[in-house]
Amino acid sequence: MPKPGRTRAVSGSQVRGYLDKAGEFLAAAGDELAAERFIAATSLAIHAAINAADAVTGSRTGCRAAGQDHEEVRSLLWDSGKDGAELDKDLGRLLPLKTKAEYEPDDLAASACPGRTDARHCAAAAQQNDPSGETTAWR
Repeated sequence: MPKPGRTRAVSGSQVRGYLDKAGEFLAAAGDELAAERFIAATSLAIHAAINAADAVTGSRTGCRAAGQDHEEVRSLLWDSGKDGAELDKDLGRLLPLKTKAEYEPDDLAASACPGRTDARHCAAAAQQNDPSGETTAWR
């Protein structure tokens, strides 16, 4: 587990913004998956999960990770209670795919695109931490 790095304060309205972004990335990941664009689907699912993590840590700890390494959010998730620890498991499966999907020249097969399910779990955990109490129907 990485040590906590830089953080930034997060307000309730910013938590809602991260939730909205997570939902939009998740919906777009579903569209790309349906169109069999697996690289884009994986990348979008990862970004949905990262925004969901920022929503949970913002809601529970009042801050989000602000370092260059996305792994830094994982220690904040463990400080965010049961929801954070559960989200960390899914995010831990997604983050290793980020470099492969976004920077490596290789293609991703459908079987290498588990990201949407993990991202949905992350988004659902984040939605439970929405300070407005609103719910969003995400695909």
